[in-house]
Amino acid sequence: MFARDHGYSLLELLMTIAVAALLLALGLPSFSALKARNSQRVELDALFHAVHLARKASIVRRQVVSLCPSTDGASCAPGRDWSGGFLVFENSDRDEPPERDDGEILLHRHLASPSVKITANRQGFTLRATFLRATNGTLVVCDGAGRVMPRALVISYTGRPRVAERTRRGTPYSCAD
Repeated sequence: MFARDHGYSLLELLMTIAVAALLLALGLPSFSALKARNSQRVELDALFHAVHLARKASIVRRQVVSLCPSTDGASCAPGRDWSGGFLVFENSDRDEPPERDDGEILLHRHLASPSVKITANRQGFTLRATFLRATNGTLVVCDGAGRVMPRALVISYTGRPRVAERTRRGTPYSCAD
């Protein structure tokens, strides 16, 4: 009788590595799309909750509350690029577009993920408690690498947000270059 060695042959190891590499190559693109979809969802949720916070704060405080893009987490940034993040603050002087001045209470700040691009059709959004109406508009959240379709947060005149994948005309949202 011959004694048999326990273990794997070189051919068996190479076949195992080849099968693992094939499975990894097939699964990696779907994983990156999943990660991109998750990053997009995180930013949409943050914007959604910030609008609700601003709406509630304007009613409770009976003050004008605004959202604006911010790159430093302390002041409003000019333009319509919200990719750096945003602020929610009590806009005591009611300026349009909103600017956070000294003494205005900061209610919330959010720094956005660097993997997403957020653009808006407004420089800021203002929610008013008892008079006039809120600033309506749309924020489009895109994956920086274009792996997933853009989605938008649409804010109505009453200050209610909703998430949409298509415009009112039925066309998909696009990411501005």
